[in-house]
Amino acid sequence: MLAGLALAGVGVFWWQGRAEIERGAPPPAVTPAKPDPMQLPTADPGSQKGPAPPELSELGKEEQRFFRYDRNRDRVITRDEMLSTRTDGFRTLDKDGNNLLTFEEWAVTTVDRFAGADRDGDGRLTPREFAATAPRPAPKKKPACKC
Repeated sequence: MLAGLALAGVGVFWWQGRAEIERGAPPPAVTPAKPDPMQLPTADPGSQKGPAPPELSELGKEEQRFFRYDRNRDRVITRDEMLSTRTDGFRTLDKDGNNLLTFEEWAVTTVDRFAGADRDGDGRLTPREFAATAPRPAPKKKPACKC
């Protein structure tokens, strides 16, 4: 009987010591959550603001065609001047007006087009729904004269 009491006492001390060791152990490592492959990336440009795009002035037809690219009127068209004609398209995409295009601003047209084509709203396009995204053919121009 004495041996049983001694064994029980040793067991209690061992159990309490084990609990004390567990309490002092570091917490388990946190595993990072896996990114959702369906989530779009985000970017925060902060307070950055890009340069203002150049403006187009009123000119004659031929001058307008040339000066559409030659913005500084030096009779030479640089690469930057050639790209300046795309400002209307850029402004359409730049929703917050900071002259910086984030991924979300760039993708909004595609997302809206997808949402318009996804008639049943299930987040997937069937072949029939996808066919609705095809660009419309340009209308054929009638001849200027009836020769």
